[in-house]
Amino acid sequence: MKANAASLLFRPVDTRDVQRYKRLLLAKLDELSAAHADATTLGAGGPMGDLADQANADAEADLHIRLHRSDAHLLRAIEDALTRIARDRFGVCEVCSSPISKARLEAVPWTRLCRDCKEREQSAA
Repeated sequence: MKANAASLLFRPVDTRDVQRYKRLLLAKLDELSAAHADATTLGAGGPMGDLADQANADAEADLHIRLHRSDAHLLRAIEDALTRIARDRFGVCEVCSSPISKARLEAVPWTRLCRDCKEREQSAA
């Protein structure tokens, strides 16, 4: 029996692996949510203390802002990966439609690009 071209194109990762990646993605999502909750309870300090204390508090607040932006980007990437799983498109490069290698998915399960397309994207930037 001849395989359907579309099923080969959009099913490069077997179902057991997809479920494992889904668990990894959900765990990372929980980790980010917990980290965000912890960061919001810490606060940035205040105008108390000398100039060095205030400068340190400002630097810490700036770091929290950058981390929040980075986490927000990662959160969106994870949510997009979970959507691709739901749509049976997980593990397929969004640019060239080639399967994404298992090694790449192990390293970055939320990736949307194969290694070659990611390298081209980075070299163009």
